[in-house]
Amino acid sequence: MTSSPDGFPADTGDRLVSPLADADDRVIESTLRPKRLNDFIGQARVREQLSLVLAGALRRGKAPDHVLLSGPPGLGKTTIAMIIAAELGAPLRITSGPAIERAGDLAAVLSTLGDGEVMFIDEIHRLARPAEEMLYLAMEDFRVDVVVGKGPGATAIPLEIAPFTLVGATTRAGLLPAPLRDRFGFTAHLDFYEAAELEVIIRRSASLLGVPLSEDGGTEIARRSRGTPRIANRLLRRVRDYAEVRADGVVTLEIARAALELYEVDTHGLDRLDRAVLRALVTRFGGGPAGLSTLAVAVGEEAETVEVVAEPFLVREGLIARTPRGRVATPLAWEHLGLRPPDPAAGGLSGAGTLFDDESGS
Repeated sequence: MTSSPDGFPADTGDRLVSPLADADDRVIESTLRPKRLNDFIGQARVREQLSLVLAGALRRGKAPDHVLLSGPPGLGKTTIAMIIAAELGAPLRITSGPAIERAGDLAAVLSTLGDGEVMFIDEIHRLARPAEEMLYLAMEDFRVDVVVGKGPGATAIPLEIAPFTLVGATTRAGLLPAPLRDRFGFTAHLDFYEAAELEVIIRRSASLLGVPLSEDGGTEIARRSRGTPRIANRLLRRVRDYAEVRADGVVTLEIARAALELYEVDTHGLDRLDRAVLRALVTRFGGGPAGLSTLAVAVGEEAETVEVVAEPFLVREGLIARTPRGRVATPLAWEHLGLRPPDPAAGGLSGAGTLFDDESGS
């Protein structure tokens, strides 16, 4: 299966509720991003901690510690990197782990950094190993060793670089090597947003986009946005289209519900794939346990797509559970589909499974 630049299955970004950014999202987000830390909504603890780190560095007149931001896509890691540069009054250099294929690519970027400049590496866990090892020295001693020649005659020439602040972002912190992770002086994990926080974001975005939005319309969009600002902004734009074409342009509760029903995003933020996984697990496998491969075949998708795209949100919402024997539907899943859950005493929620269960449930 092909992957997106973020390392997720390529078809992930085709979903309306995908947390990954497509080309349209990137253009719109440049308009909607807050420019200062005080304007950033949500992540209160991270915001407060980061403000102290930046204020302290400004008082000392030195570059702040390197910053590592982790968490699911769409929560604001790139926005925070841009805010860090703005708060420091420093230029921002943006690149990504997959774009740095060789140590020479990284050396070329590092050698042109100015004093106090901020360098942002998205998906830093996907750095090539040679570039990663070069980054260790650059982060610690502000120096890179440029190798000239090959074989026994190769010579390492030390090259001093200007003090800089590295901001690394990753959606898979567990894949970061310990030596790289330990070189970050400040580490923050971004959590999913509460619906009330998403409402504020949606109202702000609607104001910037010139979308007339009623209070209950914003509430309805927020509760279906899966705790992710990027999804909230995308749903707002789709509801805006519906309101302009089929109504008077005002996003009300009724318009939001009608639009999101048309786009197959239900009241819990589940889309077609999510519901297909739930329905297969409940109706075809009696609530499970069912192996991942079996479940993927049942919904006509790749196993990786089910595991990476649908399953995390379903588990987070308490609709399915991962067990050593396979995936199991919870009573909430049955209720969400309008079905009556079986009696647990009869083994309905954790019965014998099927002949096709994966041995490990993975």
